[in-house]
Amino acid sequence: MSGLEIVAVLISLIGVILTVKRNMWCWGFNFVAFVLYAYLFYTFKLYGETILQFFFMVVNFYGFYFWLKGKKHDQAHEIRIEPIATKKVILQMLMATFGGLVFGLSLKYFTDAAVPILDAQLAAFSLLATYWTSRKHIATWVLWVFVDIIYVGMFIYKDLILTAGLYAGFVGLAAFGWWQWTQVKHQQHKSNALAQV
Repeated sequence: MSGLEIVAVLISLIGVILTVKRNMWCWGFNFVAFVLYAYLFYTFKLYGETILQFFFMVVNFYGFYFWLKGKKHDQAHEIRIEPIATKKVILQMLMATFGGLVFGLSLKYFTDAAVPILDAQLAAFSLLATYWTSRKHIATWVLWVFVDIIYVGMFIYKDLILTAGLYAGFVGLAAFGWWQWTQVKHQQHKSNALAQV
């Protein structure tokens, strides 16, 4: 456990809590966490996770822009939950699986990555979950629950115990985010129904 890991864990925790609360500041905290974890994961030869942090940085800017745009257009100036079609979920999950496999095989044969296939698959699904977060889909929290559970095991295996603890906490936060965003979605439906009367 290093000072860098402690700081990265704290910043990440704040970022996820702000995301659950649909607070725009989440994007700033998440960006700092991505930078810190990119360096940390590189030192532990988790190259899939290292590269993932750079993708996260790009998606982070997209998410900030998309949330800000939605907030400006909504009269209540809040972040509204958006639906996603089941067919789109399945297609994007298949794309993540295929992309993760190709990336994992590349890591396996061209690097000294510690756990290439698992690392790459988790990176692919994390990227998909982050994209869903930027699009304000409740499905993001369902995916994060499962991804974070597997991350806990991988980080324990790599002796990143504090980070494993963080991801265990993320499982709970993702479950809470799932519940909270569902409540918000119901409130939005009620408000829309009343507005049409």
